[in-house]
Amino acid sequence: MPNRLAHETSPYLLQHAHNPVDWYPWGEDALTKAVREDKPILVSIGYSACHWCHVMERESFEREQIATIMNERFVCIKVDREERPDVDAIYMDAVQAMGVRGGWPLNVFLLPDARPFYGVTYLPPQQWVNLLVSVRNAFDEHRDQLIESAEGFTNELNLSDSVRFGLTDSSPQYRQAVAETLFEQVATKFDREKGGLSRAPKFPMPSIYTFLLAYHQLTADERALNQLTLTLDRMALGGIYDQSGGGFARYSVDEDWFAPHFEKMLYDNGQLLSLYADAWRVTGNPLYKQTVYQTIAFAQRELLSPEGGFYSALDADSEGEEGKFYTWTTAELRDILGSDFEWFADLYSIEEDGNWEHETGHGKTGRNILHRTLTDEQFAQRADWTVAELHEMLAGAHQKLMAVRATRIRPGLDDKILCSWNGLMLKGLVSAYRAFAEPHFLTLALRLAHFLLHNMRDKRNRNAEPGRLWHTYKKNGDAPGRAKQAAFLEDYAAVIDGLLALYQATFTESWLREADALTQYVLGNFADTDSDPLLFFTDKNAEDLIARRKELFDNVVPASNSIMAGNLLTLSTLLDRPAYAELADRMLGRIGPLLEKNPDYLTNWAALYTRRVLPSVEIAIIGPEADAYRRELESHLTTGVLFCGLVCNTPNTCVSDLPLLRDRTMRDGQTTIYVCHDRACQLPVTSVAEAIKLL
Repeated sequence: MPNRLAHETSPYLLQHAHNPVDWYPWGEDALTKAVREDKPILVSIGYSACHWCHVMERESFEREQIATIMNERFVCIKVDREERPDVDAIYMDAVQAMGVRGGWPLNVFLLPDARPFYGVTYLPPQQWVNLLVSVRNAFDEHRDQLIESAEGFTNELNLSDSVRFGLTDSSPQYRQAVAETLFEQVATKFDREKGGLSRAPKFPMPSIYTFLLAYHQLTADERALNQLTLTLDRMALGGIYDQSGGGFARYSVDEDWFAPHFEKMLYDNGQLLSLYADAWRVTGNPLYKQTVYQTIAFAQRELLSPEGGFYSALDADSEGEEGKFYTWTTAELRDILGSDFEWFADLYSIEEDGNWEHETGHGKTGRNILHRTLTDEQFAQRADWTVAELHEMLAGAHQKLMAVRATRIRPGLDDKILCSWNGLMLKGLVSAYRAFAEPHFLTLALRLAHFLLHNMRDKRNRNAEPGRLWHTYKKNGDAPGRAKQAAFLEDYAAVIDGLLALYQATFTESWLREADALTQYVLGNFADTDSDPLLFFTDKNAEDLIARRKELFDNVVPASNSIMAGNLLTLSTLLDRPAYAELADRMLGRIGPLLEKNPDYLTNWAALYTRRVLPSVEIAIIGPEADAYRRELESHLTTGVLFCGLVCNTPNTCVSDLPLLRDRTMRDGQTTIYVCHDRACQLPVTSVAEAIKLL
């Protein structure tokens, strides 16, 4: 008999729908039952691509004997952390306040009123049973102590960030010396030999390298560019990158970017598209262009829904084994590649007994992770081939491997569509289009933008304010897709960022207007008091939890507040909204003391600060060749330039209400470029060459 999770849309919850555990989804039914029956609550949080979540399910949640203990003694709630990041954030913070290292699966024990008193991550079966018995005994016999603990943790959760981190209002002074100090602090954590940060496991962390790009643009400090390129090179050549199929895994378990945790997440790949495209614009490195093209091909092939949105993730496991879909025995490679095996094995560091030993249920099996240390140019030179010859041979070899891989049992697909992650993907596709002018990338981006605004905007509630979004969308078979869960600040921030990029790539003003409508909804529904400019993570109309938090720290995905502050600055310039820039500066001022102490945890804020030190550059283009001129200008420029434009043929049609375009016309009937620095514009010019001189 399926449990209550059978009616949910989350693939992670549906994975547990046939457990003997009487799982509830998070909601009023479970919380009411706990109060009515005076039972403690067990909240178990994970996500569909989580390896140790699967292990704990197999070992504990699928066993009748263990499920009986859980059902009799607790109200059991399953939560998909990707569907309910608000619930996950609260209880993750609580567990970390208990001194427990966070991770997933996250298992938290609550009083019937949802206040937490204890939590753990993965436990093997006997330890899990022992803990269940101990916790229930403590609830029955020492409840007063649990209540005291829960009160302490709940009070901690409800501390304002002002109190927790000593934040006060201040006016930021944008100085290069401060940016240099931020860089020096972050640089102490660099792995200068292998890239990334000097620890394992290694996560991509795109916001760190976005900061390095901005810092190099400000200072021309080669150390920043060298660390950026070292990291991007090692990642793109390493096992964390799918050398045959494209796309990045979530992280590398070692310091060499060699052995990945094989799950592939949309949020990583969307951000890395932006990072590699922007890095290509600075370096021209062909490896970065190849990485972007292959990653988009992967996402289109394996994550794109028929409606134009992108699914969330691919599991690390297939056939009960992590990485089996992506790795190869040497015998398999020799059989598939034939005469190409020797050079391929040399390039990809293949070992006879396998270069990676993975523990399976059948003992150890030597398998190979495809990874390399030499670029195409370096290997071709060593082999005395041309790069073109190597590319032709590589294409044939990988085509053979992909044909075999297509016959394997695939990893599980998490086919829910998350608004925030699709916003990151939208930005990535647009960044790729702006770098490479590949029309197909723009087609994918336009489809995705239409999908988000059509399927993930609230149209059912007539009383909903314009601009309200949903967080998650799922289609089941032939039935209409179902959007649910009020969107979080991360959703609005990421989608607005993507739409602002899309406007600058197309000059279609509706994308800019949509971004502004979403921003106005945010300011009306996520704002705190006038004394604190930082925004709440949850909508004021959303479900009340035991705390209402703000997301300040940049992690594998930048903090929603830092993305939103950047959006406000862009909109302020494009729409001449000084209040938006003032709010962004207040946000930066508020976070300033924390930024100076912990820049390595606030690198998207650091990137934003660095861009504020740089003089802003705005380019307005008007005329029939406006789009072509933009493409040509972007081919000569690095990032950080703000574009607006109007594609039109005659003075009568060259009319726009946008402040940067208002009262500006074509000169002598030709497409005209206006170059502005900090909103002070120079004389218009009619060629890209003249505009570049002004820059």
